[in-house]
Amino acid sequence: MAQSSYPFDTSNSDGGTAVVSQTQWQDMAQQWGGDRIDYRLTGPEPTDLPFSASVVNGRQVRVSSGAAWVGGFYYRSTSSVVLDIEATPSSKGRKDLIVIRLDMAKSAVLLAVVKGVESATPTEPRPTQVRGGVWEMPLWVVDAPAASGALTVLRRGPFAMPYPVAYPWGAADSAALVPRNALSYDLDANSIGGQQEAFHGHDGYAITRHLGRSETYTPSTVSTTFQLPTADRFGRWRWIAPNMLWVQVTIRNGLDQGCNAEHGEWRVGLSLPKRSNPRGIQTLHGYMSNPGLSGLLPNMLSITATTEPGTSTLLLHTPNHKTPAEGLDGLKSFPAKSTLSISGVVEANELKE
Repeated sequence: MAQSSYPFDTSNSDGGTAVVSQTQWQDMAQQWGGDRIDYRLTGPEPTDLPFSASVVNGRQVRVSSGAAWVGGFYYRSTSSVVLDIEATPSSKGRKDLIVIRLDMAKSAVLLAVVKGVESATPTEPRPTQVRGGVWEMPLWVVDAPAASGALTVLRRGPFAMPYPVAYPWGAADSAALVPRNALSYDLDANSIGGQQEAFHGHDGYAITRHLGRSETYTPSTVSTTFQLPTADRFGRWRWIAPNMLWVQVTIRNGLDQGCNAEHGEWRVGLSLPKRSNPRGIQTLHGYMSNPGLSGLLPNMLSITATTEPGTSTLLLHTPNHKTPAEGLDGLKSFPAKSTLSISGVVEANELKE
């Protein structure tokens, strides 16, 4: 029959069947999820994870008990399994792969060793993964040096992690109660905080990215004699990675006077939406349009902005317009009828370094 479907309580003339073959089962089961060890990494993790491995008797590897989902089938080992590793008597080494092997022809899943190729620079063999045939999930790489040197093992087995969760709003507080290493989503159903994804790892809770429109904020001018009108100070920002934000600021001075540095200050600045990381100075770049040549400045200025580490202040600099060899000077004013635009990426301090 050209059309078939399964599994149902009873088989029928429309192609529905009650019993499935192991190949049909594999076709279905591989849609449910990929290969993984049946243990969720919620950290901090114990040292005796499932399928832990150790070298014994010089040329053997003992793999502890565990369970896993491999090629659409479930495997469980309730006691340790010892695997032999062939010697490397020559002047070349080898890397072997310890795998959980599903063999559809045998209708069984067992631990096995995939022997690598001896070489002066050995590489790890690739696992075989053929639907309806042999399907292998790697657990460990065994480094077998030349001249039958001491074996070492390196972990390769993939683990499950906590399922992602979603909240209509208030994810920051709620996510602290779910298992560590879980992704959480704030869907902003009340339209007051923005749609966002977050990760709660061992460094703490951090928003990983905003999912909708950019957030807006009103930047303040820093170290100036007065604040320009709110409508002329516009900022956008969004989280693009954990503790990393993209920001864009536009400052317009539509007045007939400059918004100058206050007494004793040699440069002006503006505020960021979040505090910058305290471990170093970061730079952003922009330009200032000054068509009226106000403040005895050129009609177009290159702007270099630097963070004041650990604060939300961005300090502004521009090349010396009279003597370029003098390098950067502090920007002393938002000149009359000028527009400043700056954008870039800043590492924040949400993880309290």
